[in-house]
Amino acid sequence: MLRPVVLWRLTRLGGPAVSVGSGGRREVASGVPPSGSTSPRALNIFDRELKRKQKNWAARQPEPMKFDYLKEEVGSRIADRVYDIARDFPLALDVGCGRGYIAQHLNKKNSSETDIPTVNILADEEFLPFQENTFDLVVSSLSLHWVNDLPRALEQIHYVLKPDGVFVGAMFGGDTLYELRCSLQLAETEREGGFSPHISPFTAVSDLGHLLGRAGFNTLTVDTDEIQVNYPGMFELMEDLKGMGESNCSWNRKALLHRDTMLAAAAVYREMYRNEDGSIPATYQIYHMIGWKYHDSQARPAERGSATVSFGELAKLNDVMSQGKKE
Repeated sequence: MLRPVVLWRLTRLGGPAVSVGSGGRREVASGVPPSGSTSPRALNIFDRELKRKQKNWAARQPEPMKFDYLKEEVGSRIADRVYDIARDFPLALDVGCGRGYIAQHLNKKNSSETDIPTVNILADEEFLPFQENTFDLVVSSLSLHWVNDLPRALEQIHYVLKPDGVFVGAMFGGDTLYELRCSLQLAETEREGGFSPHISPFTAVSDLGHLLGRAGFNTLTVDTDEIQVNYPGMFELMEDLKGMGESNCSWNRKALLHRDTMLAAAAVYREMYRNEDGSIPATYQIYHMIGWKYHDSQARPAERGSATVSFGELAKLNDVMSQGKKE
């Protein structure tokens, strides 16, 4: 059975990257920027310090694992994609590992009797504290939607991958929580004469392939998936999002909503989307992505003009074969 031999698990940290050196010594590591990076550094969409506090608060709750159902499911799907690749990965990196949602499923599929050895570090996804061409595999599950500069984060992942290394990741898509977003907007517009963003912005799937290509990845695969979870009501949904550490941390968020507006939003949500059993659905759109770092051994497209058969000739051959089947 194919498996990573050693897995480095990277937990998010707002601020400078920190790695664990020999003997457990903490070292501040300035992320090594990819050579030729064209990513602008002016992007500042999210309050990363607030997100760190939200994650820490969620981790300190008495039963934090009861909110892990979504991340465990997506971690399982990423592990499946890793094991679909017919090769070993001596050294792997899990970016934004949390409680090891991918690693636990890799261990379940591992044919050996021992768990995959892991090393835990704290670092910033945009400033990975590793040298170029370090890892055979990089995975990331539901973490990259909180980085301020997604192009740079993808460039960093590409930078630390070895040639012919692969990145397998998943992040929330643009239609995530559309029911909650619509209900809040309608209620706030009616009660307060306008609305503010209460759900963090997500990347569009049409942009993701372009960003991966610009970061240097090739042989790309991008697909979408949806996971629908039912809740008793809107307030239970929001409580779970808080327990996941997934509350909004955009700089332009509105700090508070009036009580009447929240009650109206809950009523709108139930009226527009409720299930037959009275529960309400919440949709999580997941973008899955796979990208490879170039190596000479990889298959390349034929040179332009090297074809020996035209599309017109192929179309005629197809028509002849179709006619023969009819006869």
